[in-house]
Amino acid sequence: MNPALLEDMAAKGIDADLTLSILDDYNAGLYDSVRPVHATGVPAVDGRSVVSLASCDGLSYGVDAAEAESRLARFGLGSGGKSVFARADLEAIGLALLGRTAYGVLNGGSATSYADSKKNLAFGKEAFDALAPAYATLAPLCKDRPKGLTPAYLEPDGSPGASFLLLKMRARLVAAAAARRRGEEVDDSFMPLFQMTSVSNDDELEAAYREYRGHPFIEPLARDLGIDGARWATGVQPMIAAYSHSSEGRPKRVFDRAHGRPGSSLALPGGHGQCFRVLAPTLRALRDAGARFAYLGNVDNLGYAPDPVEIAILALSGLPAAFDFSIRTPMDVKGGILVETDGGREGEPSRRTVADIGPAISFEEVAKLESGGASILFNCAIGLFDLDWLVPRLDEIGRGLPVRFTDQDKDAGRYSQAEQVTWEVAGILPGFLAFAVDKYDRFIAAKLLAETLLTSGAAAGDARIPAVLAETSRKLKAALERKLAGSCGLEARDGRWSA
Repeated sequence: MNPALLEDMAAKGIDADLTLSILDDYNAGLYDSVRPVHATGVPAVDGRSVVSLASCDGLSYGVDAAEAESRLARFGLGSGGKSVFARADLEAIGLALLGRTAYGVLNGGSATSYADSKKNLAFGKEAFDALAPAYATLAPLCKDRPKGLTPAYLEPDGSPGASFLLLKMRARLVAAAAARRRGEEVDDSFMPLFQMTSVSNDDELEAAYREYRGHPFIEPLARDLGIDGARWATGVQPMIAAYSHSSEGRPKRVFDRAHGRPGSSLALPGGHGQCFRVLAPTLRALRDAGARFAYLGNVDNLGYAPDPVEIAILALSGLPAAFDFSIRTPMDVKGGILVETDGGREGEPSRRTVADIGPAISFEEVAKLESGGASILFNCAIGLFDLDWLVPRLDEIGRGLPVRFTDQDKDAGRYSQAEQVTWEVAGILPGFLAFAVDKYDRFIAAKLLAETLLTSGAAAGDARIPAVLAETSRKLKAALERKLAGSCGLEARDGRWSA
């Protein structure tokens, strides 16, 4: 390899050994067996393996009474001899376990796709043009920054709002304050925060947390609770280089013309799926410190916060993990869906997995499933894991996740990216729960800056926004306001959300 390219990679924080190891494995054909997912259908909501949480009324979860008693005894709780647990029962169990549930986010690298002008045309040029003024306000605050530190919404007065990470920290403190009101002892071990950062942004994030300690959303509440509101247990993900576009054929090589500059590499994370390797020491330490469950979610989802009902159902089920899904909307163009597959071999039973749109399943295949009348359950990028099951198997899971190469055409050029997708872990688990949730409660996501703007109500009433997209935008804006007022404990005053 050109020494100047290696020097460029080192300057950009790229792990050359890991990059070349992946490259050698690809050129040797070791990833040739990683194929797109062939979906044979989508699972139905059955109340056992796929549980609907979308309705406020009528929720119950049934389990053998002896199994319920045994499973809850792990946590020092009793079942009261019940075999059917109503919502109130589940909430009581989940609240008792909330403090022993870690709250984790996947930060990844810089927001390369999020504020990319080409990617933000996904909803059509007319819609993008309608959003252009608001886009011009936020885009400069997003490019080349950790996504978690970028504004999560537009304030009612049109100015940039609080960051995604600041809201996560605030939500944890609000939950701790509620626990204290219930009479619980609360300290730094309550719902501990953990994260995966990258070598490219870890220092910037740490500097932001030092600043956030004095933020009005954090400092007064943390002081009253006696909690460090900005303490994060951290695993740092190494960066790898982009590779040559598949149109250039084999052997694949390191992409060396980023932004048209010869000898310039492009640093990228190897996908959030590397979290099981990167976070292994962190998760082990959390379990040793008393955490029994761990939530893991994308930093860009404003609907993501621990749910006591989900914690209770997973504890009762005896399964190793659970994942949130909602009915797919027109805005859900990047992410994964819950599918059934044929198992891969003749005679092998069907399996459930999460197939990422693009890397694992084409958008055309998704449309085909929908045209057949199926309701597609879209991955909300929220997972809940039983740490007693997960921690001893972290190395095995890290090795077992598929590595997928996808071609990209972005501002930096045409290249391919190697990724492991976190939520494909569902396909290698012995079983898991799927929660069918209300999108407007649990999945207020922002894969693209245009989504953040639509969720904030930008361009409301503009005829250039398609009717279906406009209706989704209206619902998401209402959902955003409920979250800011609810789990974040904020109030809209004088055109801004305030503590």
